[in-house]
Amino acid sequence: MVVAKPGLDGHDRGAKVVARALRDAGMEVIYTGLHQTPEQIVETTVQEDADAVGLSILSGAHMTLLPRVVELLRERGADDIVVFGGGIIPEDDISQLEAAGVTKIFTAGASPTAIVQWVRENVGAAAV
Repeated sequence: MVVAKPGLDGHDRGAKVVARALRDAGMEVIYTGLHQTPEQIVETTVQEDADAVGLSILSGAHMTLLPRVVELLRERGADDIVVFGGGIIPEDDISQLEAAGVTKIFTAGASPTAIVQWVRENVGAAAV
């Protein structure tokens, strides 16, 4: 799986905590680092043959960047890759992101344990 920080957001502590929790749970995780474009994230996700991509965003650009990743995956014929996100995302935006193809949104304060459990239940045995 890939964990990525789209856009200009410079805070990656949460993404690193999630990536570490997923690794500690036995999953192979590639963390792309800060300031990734949707194109870079999709390229890495496809090249690594990932089953899922987790997007961490605190910048407020979630309504643009997360759907763009989903759109680019579809264009590449990789719409079977599970896209989930987390960060500072208002509750009112979650249904729109889900309608755009983001499978799950974790809001601020979600525990790494809950994220790992969700990934295990929704990404499948291929990720573990």
